[in-house]
Amino acid sequence: MIPEALREALVLLRHFEGDVADIALLSLEVSLSAVALGAALGLPLGALVAIARFPGKPAVTVAMNTFMGLPSVIVGVLVYLLLSRSGPLGPMGLLFTPTAMVVAQTCLTLPLIAALTRQMVDDAWREHGEALRSLRLSLPSRVRVLLWHTRFSLVAILLAGLGRAISEVGAVMIVGGNIDGITRTMTTAIALETSKGDLALALALGMLLMTIVLGLNLVASASRGLAMRRFGA
Repeated sequence: MIPEALREALVLLRHFEGDVADIALLSLEVSLSAVALGAALGLPLGALVAIARFPGKPAVTVAMNTFMGLPSVIVGVLVYLLLSRSGPLGPMGLLFTPTAMVVAQTCLTLPLIAALTRQMVDDAWREHGEALRSLRLSLPSRVRVLLWHTRFSLVAILLAGLGRAISEVGAVMIVGGNIDGITRTMTTAIALETSKGDLALALALGMLLMTIVLGLNLVASASRGLAMRRFGA
């Protein structure tokens, strides 16, 4: 049974049959959108917390690190309540749509990107803070300079966020509903097809997902190596 399922899975991957292409493309579209939003908010937020001085900064740092491990099902429930018919954004009709899945994945990737960026920029600030202060740069200018300085390492952070987003199942299952042809992603399809006994499609999607995650790790490793060679970090 398993060898036959593996053969069928390879056939599906070779020809991208059985909705494999549609499911994979939707997964990438949702996850890339979530990471883009998470980066737009998380990169400046993390850098700002790293270099700014304000009361309660240690507590904010602890909170950011805590939210890195926020369980996806909790995020799913909160977003569901927000977008449900009786929720504050219910009239927008976003529940069980790809947009709802993007919102949920953004809530998961934003804390991860912000917390890791804060640590990365904090290290750079310790090294170059004195020089930047001597130039009398404004706070936004300091943020921009440090983000640019650490750009190669930040690529690895963004890829880590993408890896978490694309491999997530709990939140997108809750807010997306796993609707065939509309909100079915690789992770939710794997869970569904396994429960149905369609091991070929589940294995095909699983191998494709693992290939994507492996590719992300290789790119992140290469980016980190480039940063170390360029800056001697």
